[in-house]
Amino acid sequence: MLRTDLAGVIQRSDYTPPAYLIDTVQLDFDLAPDVTTVTSRLRVHRNPAGPGGDLELVGQGLQLVSLEIDGKPWSGYRTGDEMLTVEAPPQAFELMLVTRCRPQENTSLMGLYVSGGNFFTQCEAEGFRKITYFLDRPDVMATYTVTLRADREAYPVLLANGNLIDKGDLPDGRHFAVWDDPFKKPSYLFALVAGRLVCREDRIVAGDGREKLLQVWVQPQDLDKTEHAMHSLINSIRWDEERFGRVLDLDRFMIVAVSDFNMGAMENKGLNIFNTKYVLADAATATDDDFSNIEAVVGHEYFHNWTGNRVTCRDWFQLSLKEGLTVFRDQEFSADMMGSESGRAVKRIDDVRVLRQAQFPEDAGPMAHPVRPESYVEINNFYTVTVYEKGAEVVRMYQTLLGRDGFRRGMDLYFERHDGQAVTCDDFRAAMADANQRDLTQFGRWYSQAGTPRVTVDAVYDEAARTYTLTLTQRCPKVGVELQDETLVKQPFHIPFAVGLLDRDGRDMALRLAGEASDTSGTAASTTRVLDFTQERQSFTFVDVPHTPMPSLLRGFSAPVIVEHEYTIDELAFLMAHDSDPFNRWEAGQRLATRQLLALVESIQMGQLPSVDSYVLEAFRQVLRDETLDPAFRAQALTLPAESYLGEQMTEIDPAAIHAARQYLRQRLAASLHTEWLAAYHNHRVPGPYQPDAASAGERALKNLALSYLMELSDAGAAQTARTQYDSADNMTDRFAALTALVQRGGAAREGDAAHGPNHAAEALVDFYQRFENEPLAIDKWFALQAMQRGDGSHCVIDAVRALMRHPAFTLKNPNRARSLIFSFCSGNPAQFHAADGSGYRFWAEQVLALDALNPQVAARLARVLDRWRKYTPALRERMRDALQQVAQHKALSKDVREIVEKALA
Repeated sequence: MLRTDLAGVIQRSDYTPPAYLIDTVQLDFDLAPDVTTVTSRLRVHRNPAGPGGDLELVGQGLQLVSLEIDGKPWSGYRTGDEMLTVEAPPQAFELMLVTRCRPQENTSLMGLYVSGGNFFTQCEAEGFRKITYFLDRPDVMATYTVTLRADREAYPVLLANGNLIDKGDLPDGRHFAVWDDPFKKPSYLFALVAGRLVCREDRIVAGDGREKLLQVWVQPQDLDKTEHAMHSLINSIRWDEERFGRVLDLDRFMIVAVSDFNMGAMENKGLNIFNTKYVLADAATATDDDFSNIEAVVGHEYFHNWTGNRVTCRDWFQLSLKEGLTVFRDQEFSADMMGSESGRAVKRIDDVRVLRQAQFPEDAGPMAHPVRPESYVEINNFYTVTVYEKGAEVVRMYQTLLGRDGFRRGMDLYFERHDGQAVTCDDFRAAMADANQRDLTQFGRWYSQAGTPRVTVDAVYDEAARTYTLTLTQRCPKVGVELQDETLVKQPFHIPFAVGLLDRDGRDMALRLAGEASDTSGTAASTTRVLDFTQERQSFTFVDVPHTPMPSLLRGFSAPVIVEHEYTIDELAFLMAHDSDPFNRWEAGQRLATRQLLALVESIQMGQLPSVDSYVLEAFRQVLRDETLDPAFRAQALTLPAESYLGEQMTEIDPAAIHAARQYLRQRLAASLHTEWLAAYHNHRVPGPYQPDAASAGERALKNLALSYLMELSDAGAAQTARTQYDSADNMTDRFAALTALVQRGGAAREGDAAHGPNHAAEALVDFYQRFENEPLAIDKWFALQAMQRGDGSHCVIDAVRALMRHPAFTLKNPNRARSLIFSFCSGNPAQFHAADGSGYRFWAEQVLALDALNPQVAARLARVLDRWRKYTPALRERMRDALQQVAQHKALSKDVREIVEKALA
């Protein structure tokens, strides 16, 4: 096993191969909700590369009934501290274990558990040990044969990994099914499902010429909401065949939806188990974002079949080997499904928003860690945006450096070398390097160094020489545990830095670096160049530049860095109007808005009357009026930076001032561009029946953004427009957008009176609940919206949240429901959560402890809300620290939560 120090910290440097390996696994389940009996037969042999010694198996919450070796009882074993130690076993043997577990009592939703009367499993990262004693680590790979037995009436459907090879009835009113998975896999990819389910089926002929059975299993009442998930699965299979040459290897592929689930979905070999949120969709209950997210998550889990399952990670420190790579693959898939270059740009903007709003703060906080962590206490805490989203950016940089063809060569070599193996991030990097004959040694620092690099850009134009020189300087401050190491010196990263130069008319210049040939073919004539930025300070000189150009920096967000270059207001407006790189065009607008918003925050903090510069209003007006721009892109460009992002740009975060500044700018944009917003609202209504395609979704996004701005004004007509849209909508996107506009206007916070007229928000909230009372995912939206409402001077949102916790539809046991209300308030409503009286923090502490008693993994996610407490204003800091200490002093705290709060307080 991996060794731990006295504090329970597991170190990557302490990795040792397993002492034993398992060749085959036979599992027999006698399923019953109160007590399930599991019989496991393992073909085990000593690992020649291992350290030797006894066989140590891990297990949690298990009752050991019997243990045999080679068919005979074996007395040489001991149990304790979640460990079963088999003393001095033979070199090779069959181990048979009979254990019992209690699925009905398993509220952690890890291992085998019951949800809605059905059985489900979740084994990643360390859930299999709650099913039976095992070498529960990813570098132990075996083939599995699984027999399920259960009551035929209560559990008519019995599913497991692989291919169904036998089934039948048993004489005692039960039945059985036998499943065989021919591919070796680690225990975290094991899955079973048993219950009353129905499925949508389809058959396709895969790239290998064989017919494949595809199934999406759900509760009977949800079958009509599975069409989009099935289409997404088929599109994923076809895309992976075309883009990467990867073919579905099993005879069938199954997706199962469950409402009680800690994660989004799980890529178990051939039997993916999904949160219902990422499977169920129809026009009435799912928004455009829901349809898009389902496509992405279905793609993600399917793509894991090769990047995670066929080639898996040696240990959990290598988690980004599968997750970062597969996020990149699902991002590319979703971008291709958008169907246009503009659509790809919108997808890229979406991805970078997530990175900046969630990962950059993580990279600067107490939980900061490299893409490949060096240590952890609880591995569930390292399913982070750094491992996933920054990990995807690292993979994207390979493609940027090597080109799309070079990246494909690297992928092909990776699969050729490592199919059926458990490997490391370094193995992936080596495949990329060897396939392209590139030295990527320095690039490995992206895996080993935490933090977000900052790149300062200085520019000099030499009129006489007609040269333009960009000088790049990179630095990456110490973060997280690095702050405790006085000897640590960060080394320069290998940064692919994409640039373009615009002439006076906003056209791209052909780029040639000093020393390159002057011909106009190939890369020398390209208008975007990827600079290999590898030193702490490095200069790049472009030649034959006729006049001072406008630099377009980090095009396409070619690396996960922060660019420091002081553009003037006029320069940002110029880039916003002319840059051919759509990401940087959006970026110029975001910089413009951020600069204005931070100035407004400063005015509010100083008690001064805020004012908005006319250039900001005019820049937004030009974008709103520009019908040549894709509606989805305009919706992105006209959306102000999030309050959380703005806070990260400040030395001390002041949530109330940030919220006031952002609302003030929204109101000024609403008033100044009223005519344009009204025109956008009417011009971008989508005729005909609802379709979730990218073009229609973009039209709705712009229309509903316009409605949200119109609702910033005290205009009874706008409120009536929103109410009419709510009542007449034929799809959830438009209905929920109208409800959101009504609630965020403040109407839900007060009783209807003569001064304000009808309380459309309160009425619509009642109507929404009555319409969708039997649709859990829609009710999740209802809870979340109320948790994120702005409130007003007479109404504290936390009071509404506490009241909603007493609602009959609310339960802490369901992660989706807990996230919809508690997480939405704590994470999604900063101005209300960070109330000056500390009421939000007291609420946070109560809920972390309540969740920890039920589901430590979900509780730990909530605990992360306060890990950046030191960056807030002094008065808030004190109250946040008190709340953290209150949680830390709880004696029965799980290691999941304890790791978070102790790192935050350290």
